[in-house]
Amino acid sequence: MSEHSTDLRETVRRRYAEAAVRATAGGTACCGPEPVEVDETFGSTLYAADERDALPATAVAASLGCGNPIAVAELRTGERVLDLGSGGGIDVLLSARRVGPTGKAYGLDMTDEMLELALANAEKAGATNVEFLKGTIEAVPLPANTIDVVISNCVINLSTDKPAVFAETFRVLKPGGRIGVSDVIADDALAPAQRAERGDYAGCIAGALSFAEYRQGLEAAGFTDVEITPAHAVADGMHSAIVRATKPR
Repeated sequence: MSEHSTDLRETVRRRYAEAAVRATAGGTACCGPEPVEVDETFGSTLYAADERDALPATAVAASLGCGNPIAVAELRTGERVLDLGSGGGIDVLLSARRVGPTGKAYGLDMTDEMLELALANAEKAGATNVEFLKGTIEAVPLPANTIDVVISNCVINLSTDKPAVFAETFRVLKPGGRIGVSDVIADDALAPAQRAERGDYAGCIAGALSFAEYRQGLEAAGFTDVEITPAHAVADGMHSAIVRATKPR
């Protein structure tokens, strides 16, 4: 990893460590150009009220995403789910409820403070079919062909090695497995420098791929049936988008 990439990763880690501390203390935080402001484009407001009400308040407060991947992943009873960049655990806990006691939900995060918060939230929620792992989304600490569904909420854009993320996602999925991801994606007309003008890297803006780049990255990793659907604007020419794709059988 280059020095620049290492610096970016550390910047991201620090911001989300601070977000975990704020959430633990009863505050809120989110992704986006203004990382301490929660509005209709980022954060827990993107979840239904009944979903928020069923979870510990600190899990809701630590929701930093740009969408609700649970709403698009079509999780089924008994499935094994992996959340890339699981943060305070909101999507892991919601996934665990969907897949039931015969299924399992894994959360992967590189930030100690977020993992500590997620474990506390799982205990408060009484969730027994969850497991939180420390690691990076570029090197997933799980065996190949073991996961039915990979979800992620506004995290892949934070990676400095997105081809590795797509390759690792493909590797851990079972044949026929699928992804249901919410992420920030740029219009194809926006150059990387123009994306950076709209927000910083740790705020989920500067590192976003374009629609064409995202599709190409998934297909290069081996995915088929790629669908990328913009959901709502998060900045000029930047969108929260729903991404679906399948690993061939």
